[in-house]
Amino acid sequence: MEYGLIGEKLPHSFSKEIHEKLAGYDYQLKELTPAQLPGFLKERAFKGINVTIPYKQTVIPYLDEIDPKAAAIGAVNTIVNRDGRLCGYNTDYDGMVALVRHAGLSLEGKTVLILGTGGTSKTAMAVAKDLGAADVRRVSRSGKEGAISYEEAQRLPVQILINTTPSGMYPHPDGQPMDLSRFGWLEGVLDAVYNPLRTRLVLQARDNRARAQSGLYMLVAQAAAAVELFLGKPLLEGAMDRVYRQIHGEKQNIVLTGMPGSGKSTVARILAKEMEREFVDVDTEIIRLAKLPISEIFARKGEAYFRDLESRAIAEISQRTGLVIATGGGAVLREENVRHLRQNGRLYFLDRPVEDILPSDDRPLSRDREALEQRYRERYTRYTVTADTRIPVEGNADTVAQAIREEFLI
Repeated sequence: MEYGLIGEKLPHSFSKEIHEKLAGYDYQLKELTPAQLPGFLKERAFKGINVTIPYKQTVIPYLDEIDPKAAAIGAVNTIVNRDGRLCGYNTDYDGMVALVRHAGLSLEGKTVLILGTGGTSKTAMAVAKDLGAADVRRVSRSGKEGAISYEEAQRLPVQILINTTPSGMYPHPDGQPMDLSRFGWLEGVLDAVYNPLRTRLVLQARDNRARAQSGLYMLVAQAAAAVELFLGKPLLEGAMDRVYRQIHGEKQNIVLTGMPGSGKSTVARILAKEMEREFVDVDTEIIRLAKLPISEIFARKGEAYFRDLESRAIAEISQRTGLVIATGGGAVLREENVRHLRQNGRLYFLDRPVEDILPSDDRPLSRDREALEQRYRERYTRYTVTADTRIPVEGNADTVAQAIREEFLI
């Protein structure tokens, strides 16, 4: 291969799409075992590669040259083959600086806590010090390399927290390296994990009114810096931000919430067709799991069983990206469902007036007008507080779909 990414496991990587959008060359993902890594590097059959977990430090002895910044950090994520000589760089540094600025944070004079002790944590430490942090601590469960324990970290007056561990990364999005409720007020949280788009750590930070960003912007920024090293010339102005917006938009799910009968499935199908996305209906997935119609699930197993199946379906669906998702009327009642949907999705509440919604026999909790209006009163506030955007349902389904599409593409 000419250009690509090496690592031990790469199913979660967005790097191929990012590099090909930035530079137009073919970019390959190459998984290597520790035993295969030395032979690959000695063969030198590439022009430029990026390096990810767990090889950012392992590759260093195989390099002929190492950039002073990368040497000082002790981690390399970019290697350029110049006439047979392997030159190592750390473009994660550029990406981390860009992420700090994108999040609107200042590290000057702050106490910064870095979770993890791997190669990315070394980069984060260098960035924090260079941006003027007053006190920088690394945290690990092992306490190696002078890191403090998680218990000790909870007693510090932390203002900025940076996660460099893989906790919360696909395919284990429920992971979270630390419970932020144990801290006082945090100004900002940065997470190097980029898949899902919003980790559980980032969502909790935002709920606590901290500025928080996952690692997608960092990933694109470091890729842009790597492209410039690979090609030996600068990218066009604005290319990095353009590609970030494209990737973020393509990966983010469109999630429709609201009352049964509000038109979620109809609007979602229109959006999926017009935007060339896959349509997923949560109720259909529940029927597949139960092998029973929803009315039969309620009749035989009860509502609690149905809600458990619904949560299971949402957890599975939400790990995927680029979907249009129609949820059931009660999907937002459980906080875990909302959290899963938010990790890769933007939530739109289809607010149809209750008088325009018709009762239906196939909706066990809203079969008649009285039951329908009761559900509406019970859930309306929940729909509004869990949505990113409220969409009044006025006019036909095409009009509603157009309103969502226009808001989503801003």
